[in-house]
Parts: sequence; C-alpha cells; structure tokens
Amino acid sequence: MKPVLDKHHIAEAFRGLQDEICTGLSKADGGTPFQEDNWQRAGGGGGRTRLINGQKIEKGGVNFSEVYGKLPPQAAQSLKVDSSSSEFFATGVSIVLHPRHPRRPIIHMNVRYFELDNGVCWFGGGIDMTPHYVDLKQAASFHQKLKDCCDQHHSDWYKRFKKEADDYFFIPHRNETRGIGGIFYDRLSPGYDGKSLAELFDFSLAVGRTFLPCYVPELDKPITHTPTEAELKWQRLRRGRYVEFNLVWDRGTKFGLTTNGRTESILMSLPPQANWVYDYKTEEGSEEAETLAMLKKGISWI
Repeated sequence: MKPVLDKHHIAEAFRGLQDEICTGLSKADGGTPFQEDNWQRAGGGGGRTRLINGQKIEKGGVNFSEVYGKLPPQAAQSLKVDSSSSEFFATGVSIVLHPRHPRRPIIHMNVRYFELDNGVCWFGGGIDMTPHYVDLKQAASFHQKLKDCCDQHHSDWYKRFKKEADDYFFIPHRNETRGIGGIFYDRLSPGYDGKSLAELFDFSLAVGRTFLPCYVPELDKPITHTPTEAELKWQRLRRGRYVEFNLVWDRGTKFGLTTNGRTESILMSLPPQANWVYDYKTEEGSEEAETLAMLKKGISWI
C-alpha cells in the first residue's frame, strides 16, 4: 500500500534531492567535495548547509532545511496568511552557484513546501539563470529544458511560470531583469489546475531534478581562455546586481530572516566578491551593452 503523502515524506524526498544534486555537482567540478554544516533552529527544526569552493564553482551552496514552530506575526503578514494559524512547517532545497569564469552563468534553484496548522499548504519554487554575458544558444537550451519539464505536468505551465519568473526576478530600481529568467511558481495548493497534493509534489520534484541537466553542461563546457580584467570587472558588477535583488526584493530571504532562520545559510546566496561603480555606463556596441539590452521581461528565448 502506497504511504500517504505528508510533510515528513516531502521533507525526506527533498533531503534525497539535495544528495543527488551535490553528487552531480561534485563530479562535474572535478570531484571537489562539499563542506557540510548541520544546524539546528532554536524555534524548531534545522537543516544541512553544503558549500562548495571548487575548480569551476567559486562559491556554491546547496541547502536543505526542515523548520517548524510558531509563525512570527511579521512572517504571517508577509505571507498574507491568517495570523491565528500560529504553527508552521516549511521544508525545501535552495541552491545558488557563482562560477569562477565570467563566461559561465550564475544559477539559482529552489523547491519548497509550506504548511500551516489549519491545513493550508502549498508548493513553490523554480529555476532561473543569470549569465554575466547573455548567450542566445545557452538561453534557448535552458528554457527548452524547463518547458519540457513543465509540459509533462501541464501544457500551460511553462508559459505561465515563465511570466511569473520575469515578474519576480526583476530589479525595479534598475528597471532590468536579474538575468534570462526561467520559471517561478508559488502558492500551488491542492486543487490548483485540478492537481492533487501528490501531483504538485511530483512536479516540484521534477523541477528539482531538472537542475543538473540545466547546469552540468555549463560546467562541462570547455573554456580555454583566461578571463580578461574587463570580463572580471563586468562579472563583479553583475554580481552586485544579484546582491541588490537578494537583499532588497527576494521574499525567501525576508521570510528566512523574519522566522529566525540561520543567517549564514540564508546569505550563502551572496557572491564571494561584488563591485559597485558609480554611474557605470557600458560602451556602445560592446558585449556588455548587448547583455543589458536583453535584460527585459517578455523575451521569447525558444
């Protein structure tokens, strides 16, 4: 008899997903091991933070968490849920990788499950890519993999979740997207498009398992030239934009900090180095200018 899907089964599956992804990334980075940090949350639960500083990945984190306890009022307000539902449970896997070479992209993935003691529950997550230099072939391949994943579960989900990503991974004060987007979804509760909890879970797990096929080819791609100082400067500037989004606009960062999450794990998404240059302007006709011109919502990459 198939076991009933509940929060404990979901957490265990996400823990296994973390293992799968770390094994794949370690192999792709030449066997570089992950450093593991097990931690406990004072209010309930804990997690495993895994960090890699490798040959191709300068700084990367693959986090698993399973936390629970009383939902702080500010978190309830942020989530727009009934503050009388005082107990929450949240589990998920979150990844951010910052590559050494500016010709490899930054990537982020998150799959998560949230539950309140009144029975309200949902899945959220997605994958998005932030190239330092936009490559149209790379963008098309990335988005096609995401579309293939979505199409196996609902014919409209890629179009819908791509728009959600464009809208979410947007830096209003810069009027630019963080990168080439991807897919993003939230509040997928039982009944969403007629889907059961198990079907929504299967989709979230499929998104998580799309991560390695999306990124390992980028690590396997041979890059023979040493980056120029101009490329490294641009990489640090683009990393600065990444920092701005994560600290000012990212809802996950805000939720983690308002629920007394582990600060080191939450802020592992930040790059090892980033720069801000006053009133920086790209040179007309340069690769940097071409990249900026494509950091817009609504681009059809495939």
